[in-house]
Amino acid sequence: MAVLTPSSAGPLHTSDALNLRTGGAESNVAASLAGLGHRSAWLGRVGDDPFGRRVLADLAAHGVATDAVETDPDRPTGLYLKEPVDGATRPHYYRAGSAASALGPGLPAPELLATAAVVHVTGITAALSDSCRRLLHTLLVERAVPGPLLTFDVNHRAALWRGSREPAAEVLLTLARAADLVLVGRDEAAALWGTEHPDEIRALLAPAPRLVVKDADVGATSYTPDGDSVFVAAPRVDVVEPVGAGDAFAAGYLAGLLEERPEPARLRLGHLAARAALTTTDDVPRMPPRHDIDPLLVPDAPWSTAP
Repeated sequence: MAVLTPSSAGPLHTSDALNLRTGGAESNVAASLAGLGHRSAWLGRVGDDPFGRRVLADLAAHGVATDAVETDPDRPTGLYLKEPVDGATRPHYYRAGSAASALGPGLPAPELLATAAVVHVTGITAALSDSCRRLLHTLLVERAVPGPLLTFDVNHRAALWRGSREPAAEVLLTLARAADLVLVGRDEAAALWGTEHPDEIRALLAPAPRLVVKDADVGATSYTPDGDSVFVAAPRVDVVEPVGAGDAFAAGYLAGLLEERPEPARLRLGHLAARAALTTTDDVPRMPPRHDIDPLLVPDAPWSTAP
């Protein structure tokens, strides 16, 4: 999506200028993975309009391959606005009828998907339209692309589900249970499914082979296929804006997985990537150099030395 943000703090209706950026859960993950030194590509649809061209240019600048992105001549690029309100950020989505909402069960670039090590999707895509939900069902439940590790971030956005003919809780639970790796916030799991503890989420999502439960500034717990659980506390951060932190965490964790690091190191890399996102108003943060953060991936390395 294109993202518009007021150039100064305050409600949108009083702002005289807006900054143009690019955002979106899956593209944020792809860009952050590239920033951590991994090859990534983004598949999606944009409109044949200035916003679509900006999205492609920004992703390319982050090192993300966009060769297989489709351009829709009839539908616009999705848009959202970020409004600072009372110390928080309120999103306003304009995605109904967007180019991305026209994605369907015919998988884009199946040859590229088949050669990927990881294919990452989120519940935000499922919220865009019936055809987008069919796309994720084809990928996750029907396993139309054998081979890649299929990862799913629940990413519940209640505003996007208003007016949907299907309840978010049911759709997202079905998709999560079908994935190889699930990432979910403890707060969103509680809102969706009434769970209060990571162990309850694990029991609900079984047989998902691998699960990561994020608990904001407390830390993150992962459940491995052999039944073990690992918890790593989050570093202290002076938060500028929380938007994009979950996507950055997913990128950090996936980078650790691709590098075949131990489970605690994957969670630590997720925290460090999220920390970078929390200290900027951009949806895609500038990742710290690997030579600065890799020494912090060992157990018990002090967070106080984090860049």
